[in-house]
Amino acid sequence: MVSIKNEYKSFLDDIEKNIKNKEDLEYIKKRFADFLDVVLEKMDYILDYKEEEMNKLEEKQNQIEAKMAKMQKIIDNIENDIYSEDGYDFEITCPYCNYEFIIDVDETKTEVQCPECKNMIELDWNEGEDDLPNNSRDYNDEDDDM
Repeated sequence: MVSIKNEYKSFLDDIEKNIKNKEDLEYIKKRFADFLDVVLEKMDYILDYKEEEMNKLEEKQNQIEAKMAKMQKIIDNIENDIYSEDGYDFEITCPYCNYEFIIDVDETKTEVQCPECKNMIELDWNEGEDDLPNNSRDYNDEDDDM
């Protein structure tokens, strides 16, 4: 704005030096002031419009950032579900009260307490392996008996 004021002052000084007729000088000053008012009014309108547009953009940006933060939170939760840092989870259904809960896999534990009914539940990490033959020799023994 300072440069515009300086340029305006320089313009007025120049026309005062070069226009000798006072009536013509006043007429030019008046017309230039009217023209300048129109230009400044248009500039204010443009600045107001641009400020409004910038505010809309900032609001949209804030909305996008909020959505991205929400998505990041969901992604982090998915990542935690997929890549558990504490090891593998094991789902248990209490045989006493049917309450379902999750514990970390720890094959050194032999029992766990149900958080609902407080009964102790025996853990058998090898459950189901006793039903399978230990090796293929068991099948070959049957063939030998024939």
